[in-house]
Amino acid sequence: MKYVEKVLKNLKKQNPNEPEFHQAATEILTSLAPVIEKHPEYEAAGLLERFVEPERVILFRVPWVDDKGKVHVNKGYRVQFNSAIGPYKGGLRFHPSVNLSIIKFLGLEQILKNSLTGLPIGGGKGGSDFNPKGKSDREIMAFCQSFMTELYRHIGADTDVPAGDIGVGAREVGYLFGQYKRICNEHVGVITGRGLSYGGSLVRKQATGYGLAYITEEALKARGDSFKGKNVIVSGSGNVAIYACEKAQSLGAKVIAMYDSNGYIYDPDGIDLDIIKDIKEVKRGRIKEYAQRVEGSVYTEDCKGIWSIPCDIALPCATQNEIDKVSAELLVKNGVKYVAEGANMPSTLEAVEVFKSSGVVFLPGKAANAGGVATSALEMAQSSGRMFWSSEEVDAKLKDIMIKIYHNMDNAAKEYGYDGDYVLGANIAGFIKVAEAMMSQGVV
Repeated sequence: MKYVEKVLKNLKKQNPNEPEFHQAATEILTSLAPVIEKHPEYEAAGLLERFVEPERVILFRVPWVDDKGKVHVNKGYRVQFNSAIGPYKGGLRFHPSVNLSIIKFLGLEQILKNSLTGLPIGGGKGGSDFNPKGKSDREIMAFCQSFMTELYRHIGADTDVPAGDIGVGAREVGYLFGQYKRICNEHVGVITGRGLSYGGSLVRKQATGYGLAYITEEALKARGDSFKGKNVIVSGSGNVAIYACEKAQSLGAKVIAMYDSNGYIYDPDGIDLDIIKDIKEVKRGRIKEYAQRVEGSVYTEDCKGIWSIPCDIALPCATQNEIDKVSAELLVKNGVKYVAEGANMPSTLEAVEVFKSSGVVFLPGKAANAGGVATSALEMAQSSGRMFWSSEEVDAKLKDIMIKIYHNMDNAAKEYGYDGDYVLGANIAGFIKVAEAMMSQGVV
């Protein structure tokens, strides 16, 4: 469609050298063409031009001092992308790969992901090129306090509510929140993923992984199938991967492979998750230790080889573009039937086309990994009402949200004549709510 093509062309021209942002925008906008054709008023209102342009981009320096007294300076980012349906909501990522392109792609995806949850939250994202690995607790605290000393002036419980992401776990969230409270002298739900002792929510740590399993379970159920007896590959070994593995195993699956940034483990008897938790959550070690502790398991350097292992279900939970076309073709060749994304955009555009053209049931990240932000929004609700829900209550709400997301994107795909295309279905279902809100609020 000419309007979509024009917007994409201008976006790439105005935002050069931002490949991840271009990739996300291309996938989203091309799938929205049927909606734009049905609603010509969107073009007249310049809706897509406004949709792909962040409302606000905040860039700042983050100076901090290491344990040896040396001063370091990192880049800090917060992209407040769209607040049409609620305050900006999205995680903070601390990783050396972080740049403006990655934060913008994540923020654009977050708009639709948050909309899909059905909760009143807009889209945003932030982070830094700071690397927490190998740093002492004091160094992590020094960095987080410096980061929040700038960020605090741009966020608020009803303005912008960050959370954790890659490199930002319970420790980092604690330091960030402590500095916000210190500066602003208020204890409010300004950041989610907090500890249970100071306003956090039960199930938040498990939420993205559990949610991924719940939506995959619903896709299986819709086809008269289940997790029982299925061989599953889970990439990554952080919170999302660990708890996707836990829930999939509880539903009857056998998870046979996982990885970290150095390499992957293959255990034909099924991953012993207690050992993984001990290595990754307690000792903060490397996954290769698993092969030293579990007889019959094998460790292999180089993560990409994990996709050559035959499986029924693949749950990529690590990072963007971890599955390329070659890896996708290997998965299809070896019989994969379902791919559900636990990470943000872990499959390249070419890989997605391989899955779709091969009849694989493909659940995109903006839908499949929405459990984390959904539970963050539930944490916001608990904070606002000074309430504390039980694990059973939060888990039930999470499962209900993920089931509704599946059916909303399934119905949207069918309504626009693309039955089974969940990339299109998720994008359309998320976009329509945002578009209606933007149209109602005028040109802002």
